[in-house]
Amino acid sequence: MSTLVITVIGTDRAGLVNALATVVADHGGNWTRSQLAELAGAFAGIVVAEIPDARAADFTAAVRAIEGLEVVVQGGSDAAAEHDSQVTLEVLGNDRPGIVRDVSRVFARHGLSIEELSTDTREAPMAGGRLFEARLVVDAADPAVMDAVRADLERLATELMVDLTWAQK
Repeated sequence: MSTLVITVIGTDRAGLVNALATVVADHGGNWTRSQLAELAGAFAGIVVAEIPDARAADFTAAVRAIEGLEVVVQGGSDAAAEHDSQVTLEVLGNDRPGIVRDVSRVFARHGLSIEELSTDTREAPMAGGRLFEARLVVDAADPAVMDAVRADLERLATELMVDLTWAQK
């Protein structure tokens, strides 16, 4: 089996997920992981699928032929990453340019990879203006590094006027 990573983007319309799933199934494949979303009228996502080696080239041609999608297919790791220790960080504060840059810079400075990131903005109920929300999942194998990350993020939270919530797995 070949593990393939399929990234897609296009104008959102009904049936896109089904079109992807049908191509995977029609080629004897197994859809193992995905993150798909509609944002601002665009459909975008990433899918990991296991496809029989003998059918990988035909699969690639078929998935690239789905109307309305730009598709990139590349080989992925055969083994799923094991994450014994992860930290989930939730950020909530007044929206302003640069929050994602500032938070992600802390993790990059400490050599940590952000495994998942989701962000959104919404109207602030009482203050007018907008609130920024983010959820990050980071591989946190080294507790000493995480102590330094926490200290950096707490300093940043004071500067940004945001609340940080930690949950460790």
